Amino acid sequence: MKVLVTGGAGFIGSAVVRLLIGEENVDVVNVDALTYAGNLDSVATVAGRPGYKFVHANICDAQAIADIFAAEQPDAVMHLAAESHVDRSIDGPAAFITTNVVGTYTMLEAARAYWQALPGARKDAFRFHHISTDEVYGSLGDEGLFTETTPYAPNSPYSASKAGSDHLVRAWHHTYGMPVVTTNCSNNYGPYHFPEKLIPLTILNCLDGKPLPVYGTGANVRDWLFVEDHARALWTVVKTGRIGEVYNVGGEAERKNIDVVRAICDLVDELAPAAKPCRELITFVTDRPGHDARYAMDITKIGRELNWRPRESFETGLRKTVEWYLANRPWWTKIRSGNYGGQRLGLSARKSA
Repeated sequence: MKVLVTGGAGFIGSAVVRLLIGEENVDVVNVDALTYAGNLDSVATVAGRPGYKFVHANICDAQAIADIFAAEQPDAVMHLAAESHVDRSIDGPAAFITTNVVGTYTMLEAARAYWQALPGARKDAFRFHHISTDEVYGSLGDEGLFTETTPYAPNSPYSASKAGSDHLVRAWHHTYGMPVVTTNCSNNYGPYHFPEKLIPLTILNCLDGKPLPVYGTGANVRDWLFVEDHARALWTVVKTGRIGEVYNVGGEAERKNIDVVRAICDLVDELAPAAKPCRELITFVTDRPGHDARYAMDITKIGRELNWRPRESFETGLRKTVEWYLANRPWWTKIRSGNYGGQRLGLSARKSA
C-alpha cells in the first residue's frame, strides 16, 4: 500500500510517517512545503528506508499536486498539511486561509480527478483522510464534551480556516461521492513538537532558565493527546473508518494550562535539576485574544466502532516527552538558534484593538 502524506515533515505528520514506514510496512510519499515548522530531521530515522519518498511541494500548487498523484499512484491520502498555531493566525490570518482552505480545496480537486480515473477495485479502496482539530467546535463551559455532532463555532482565524476545510471535505463527499473520512483531534504533544506550543516551549524555557509564560490565570483547559497515540488513531481510521464519517480523537486527559506547566517544571527539576526550581520561573502574561476556555473530546465513537484508545496517560506521555527533549538537544537547538527563538506571538490583535 502507498499513502500520500501531506505535511509529513510537521509535528503530527512526521509521527504518521515514522509509524507507517517504521511499523506498518507502508510506502509513503511525504509532500511538504517545508515552511518554518517543517523539519526533515523529524523523519530522519526512517528517511533511508525502502518505500519512503520526499517531494518538496506546496499543496496550493495544483499542477505540482496533480503531477504527484499521476507519478506516485497512491492508495490513500492523509492530509495533514496546515498552518496550525492560533497565535500566528492572529498576527497573519492570510497564510491560514491560503494553506488550510485553498490548499485543502486544491488537494480535494486533485484527489477527485485521480480517484475518478482509477479502475474499479482501486477506486473502491481509495480513501482521502482529512485531519482537523477540536478547535472548530469553539469553547466549552465547565461541563460537557465535544462530539462528532457538536455545532461548529470557531473563534480564531486558525479554527475558522480549519472549519472551512472540514466543510469542503464534507461537501466533496456529498456532492461528488469522494470517499473521505475526517478526524478532529485534541491538543497533541510529544517528541519533535515545534517549540512555539505550550509544552515544548515550557520544557525548553525550563532548560534555559527563561520565564515560563502562562496566559491569563492559566485556568484554560485542554484535552492532551500523545502524538504517537494520535498517529495510530489516524492510521486506524484510514484502514477501518466508515466513508463519510467523522471521528473525534482525544487523550481523555483534561488539564488546566497552569497544571501542565507545573507538571513540566517538576519533571525537569527531577530529570535535569538546576539551582533554581523551575516553578519559580512561571510568569503570568496578558491572555491571548479570544482565548477559548475549555476543550474536551468524547472519543466514544472511535472506541466503539474502530476499537482505538490512547495507550499513554498524560503522566507517562509527558515524561516521555521531557526525556526526549533532554536526549535530543541538537534537534531543538537548531530551531532555537534559527527561525524561532521562543518569542511571544499573537499580540497584534490587542495592539490594533
